[in-house]
Amino acid sequence: MIEARDRRVRRRLMSYIVALLAVIAVSATLPFTGLLLTGDGQAIAQQGAATVGDSFGSDTNPRANFWRAVREGDTGYSAIQGREAGVLIQNGGENYRMLRNGPVLTYGAGIMLLVLIVIFAYHLLNGQVKIDGGRSGRLVQRWTTLERLLHWVTAISFVLLLITGLSMAFGRDVLIPAIGRDAFSAYASLARSVHNYVGPVFAVSLVLLLLKFLPSNFPNRTDWEWFKRGGGLIGKAHPSAGRMNAGEKFWFWLLMTFGMAVVVTGLLLDFSAYFELTRSGAQISVLIHAACAMIVMAVAFGHVYLGTAGTEGALEGMTTGSVDEAWARQHHDLWLEEVKRKGGGAAPASSAGSATGAGAPQTAST
Repeated sequence: MIEARDRRVRRRLMSYIVALLAVIAVSATLPFTGLLLTGDGQAIAQQGAATVGDSFGSDTNPRANFWRAVREGDTGYSAIQGREAGVLIQNGGENYRMLRNGPVLTYGAGIMLLVLIVIFAYHLLNGQVKIDGGRSGRLVQRWTTLERLLHWVTAISFVLLLITGLSMAFGRDVLIPAIGRDAFSAYASLARSVHNYVGPVFAVSLVLLLLKFLPSNFPNRTDWEWFKRGGGLIGKAHPSAGRMNAGEKFWFWLLMTFGMAVVVTGLLLDFSAYFELTRSGAQISVLIHAACAMIVMAVAFGHVYLGTAGTEGALEGMTTGSVDEAWARQHHDLWLEEVKRKGGGAAPASSAGSATGAGAPQTAST
């Protein structure tokens, strides 16, 4: 019986690993679809623009005074109707470009790279956090079907936005040398469309997810103790926690603040004509959007690691809805006690089935 259960667990973990590797492979190869999208005659406009830019860049502009006057933002006549339509060049655009391509992208990339290095070093030194004493073979339902649906819609849309957003932000420096200008031009057009259409889906799912989990994420006295003891990642002791531990609450409130800043600025940019954004308003929105998004991405790397390879038994909670009772006692002992007090409990793995199937154990919301 135990051997059969172990085989099922190994097969399930192997399927999770294969799925994770598939996601990584797709993420790494997606930008190269630009090579498939590039056909004869595509990106001619960009090539022409590059040629013109090169010719201008090689000559000294004798009309410096005229250029300075243009950059002062004086309004002229334009047949195009709309706000700021008469302004040929907005001087703030150069300041925006320097901020975006300078500190925002540089520090953002540095923070994300640092987090990945820390995660790799930790896993290399400590390995996966195992279930003390092994699995009990009894399952406790942790997440409902609705909670898992909201989580996976948010997670999948987040991954798509991460891939397309980073490739647009760093494509000039990373992708163009790898796949060429034509292929990148074709891919960037696709990436922008995916980003713009998936963004509202992420916004709605994130708001619903935050509202659903809000009651379980208010800080309490056990959270500080959880942080002081390193959340069980440092040393052998596992601090007590309710349904959400302090790390999960930190992630929740980061999404509530920085995540919602990404959502609001993204919607402003997506529907800029409806909101009648000025150029300066759009530039500020892009800077906030990019900075907050990269902070969320950096912390998301840790969240994904701890929920998959970093902690034994964590991922199956969000895939099947149920977790092993030994895992619950080790990581969320206060929540498990409350579940049992409210009439829920554990059921043998053979009878529990899936979280939505017959005989699945009940849980209590905390």
